[in-house]
Amino acid sequence: MPCVLITGASSGIGYSLAKHYFDQGWQVIACGRNSAKLALLEESCLAASCAISFDNNSSTGCVQGKIHQLSFDITNKQQVLSAGEQLKQLIADENLSLTQVVLNAGSCEYIDDVSRFDSDLFARVINTNVVATGFCLEAFLPLLVEDGRIALMSSSAIYLPFPRAQAYGASKAAVTYLAESLRVDLQASKRHVSVIHPGFVQTPLTDKNDFSMPMRISSEQAASYIYQGMKVGRNDIHFPRRFTYMLKLLGMLPTFIKLKLLGADANNKSSRNKQDSGPKLTSNSKSSATKRVKQV
Repeated sequence: MPCVLITGASSGIGYSLAKHYFDQGWQVIACGRNSAKLALLEESCLAASCAISFDNNSSTGCVQGKIHQLSFDITNKQQVLSAGEQLKQLIADENLSLTQVVLNAGSCEYIDDVSRFDSDLFARVINTNVVATGFCLEAFLPLLVEDGRIALMSSSAIYLPFPRAQAYGASKAAVTYLAESLRVDLQASKRHVSVIHPGFVQTPLTDKNDFSMPMRISSEQAASYIYQGMKVGRNDIHFPRRFTYMLKLLGMLPTFIKLKLLGADANNKSSRNKQDSGPKLTSNSKSSATKRVKQV
């Protein structure tokens, strides 16, 4: 029986994606650090499935797909490898076939003052978005069946050098390169690789952003884009396309024009920060303030 593994399934895009696959009848391996939130995901899926069945007077039962919970921290290598062993056993016990993997979990933090570059923040983001992806590949890629597909979550932020996004943008650029390089080497084993470049998606993560997010879509819309992209075998799943194509075109402009456009935005942001009448931050409070998003 085909199944999909999704990391970061306890909230945001991962949560909506797990529900979308479940609704389509998939066996879903829902992964996250928070076991309580994973349990709520399963309860929500089952409740919605039963409601639909009763509304349609279905006699086939409530359950469409099935949620299997797998709780671990992607930044802890031993936990990830242990999860891989648990998944291997689950596949054998339930007669499952791991046909799709979506490595969605990650984090985003912004460096508010690059003249005081926060290397700890930088390392944190790289560790969560890049190194932890390597842990997941080590644990789960060997279990992916021939002709299966694995997707890595990047970002449309890689198309332009946005202010304050030195850590996040660099980590996602690394993820894109990693995915594209994997695609080359996995040809021989007939396993496929997609890379996902979303625009702004409304999630608990982006709700903490302090800037405008044009063309922002819901996590349910994002899940639909990703599901369809995986279904038809797209190598590059980017959305909403009007937004991502615009960023790609802007990325082709000469550097001096991009600097003027993006530098003006950064200067405006800096001016607004200087006008803030609140107390100045200590080193400890600054570290807390710059942190925007945690891994889910």
